Amino acid sequence: MNNTEAVEAVDVVVIGAGQAGLSSAYHLRRTGFEPGRDFVVLDHSPAPGGAWQFRWPSLTYGKVHGMHSLPGMELTGAVPERPSSEVIAEYFDTYERTLDLRVRRPVDVRAVREGPDGRLLVESSAGTWSARALINATGTWDRPFWPRYPGQETFLGRQLHTAQYPGPEEFAGQRVVVVGGGASGTQHLLEIAQYAAATTWVTRRPPVFREGPFTEDVGRSAVALVEERVRQGLPPKSVVSVTGLPLNDAIRQGLADGVLDRQPMFDRITPDGVEWQDGRHIAADVILWATGFRPAVDHLAPLRLREPGGGIRIEGTRAVADPRVHLVGYGPSASTIGANRAGRAAVRDIRRLLSEETVAA
Repeated sequence: MNNTEAVEAVDVVVIGAGQAGLSSAYHLRRTGFEPGRDFVVLDHSPAPGGAWQFRWPSLTYGKVHGMHSLPGMELTGAVPERPSSEVIAEYFDTYERTLDLRVRRPVDVRAVREGPDGRLLVESSAGTWSARALINATGTWDRPFWPRYPGQETFLGRQLHTAQYPGPEEFAGQRVVVVGGGASGTQHLLEIAQYAAATTWVTRRPPVFREGPFTEDVGRSAVALVEERVRQGLPPKSVVSVTGLPLNDAIRQGLADGVLDRQPMFDRITPDGVEWQDGRHIAADVILWATGFRPAVDHLAPLRLREPGGGIRIEGTRAVADPRVHLVGYGPSASTIGANRAGRAAVRDIRRLLSEETVAA
């Protein structure tokens, strides 16, 4: 930071304006914090919508699993056939304007570090803020995970990640290998198979399909498993990774048609495809990595929050290593309903922390 640069002081900085960030901003405002004066929301995206605005066009609103409305304003009247990127971006935009949350964008937060007088310095492309507390709601979309395999650099076809998925039409007449056993991988396969010359599904572990409804008990059990990881300071897994894939009509049809005929993970990549240790080879024009994302928390590195296990240990939403820092949309709260609850919990803890500071002063 330039020593001559002006620093703006607020009580709370919220980084990210997706579901978790907007939920946090709602609860801050509802409990008496004034937008722009007491707290500021910084978002690096060019427009409202969080990561949703970047989703592929064929992911219509009707295909979205478990989208929960933001607190204080229901999402109503959405047309199922419309792209989710449009529906949810418009909803977030209306939400921000109705609540006058005054989100600052596009703002890239470069680093959060220790500042003077027990405050945090949030350094960004739009200036520096000094805060008594921080809510980090940066999600995972900006950190797609690309596995590395021998020969990857020799592949003459196209490699892309879910984050770059353009929709199925672009793969017409091509031989496509889809890597990944999550919801995105299966959705991609079912779409692409209608256009591609051939598809191959490859996963590290055999997929687990879940029969029956996703009950509240099932959800609670899944969240508890993820919570235990973050309590131990391990990198969080997604809730979906511990619940299995819902065995809906589309999945059943994909299994019956042979589209979801899972193959074990290949051992190497060749210039024209992928190959297994036993010499089996499948030719490919495209490798699509539906291999998930990692939390976007590199800007927090100066605070040294990471544990030896590689994750940030949290209790509730609070970073154990620094009670001023809350992570929402991280680990067990990385779902729309979880993000709503996490925003409320983070604000409750921050209010307690700031009131204790005021009393001590």
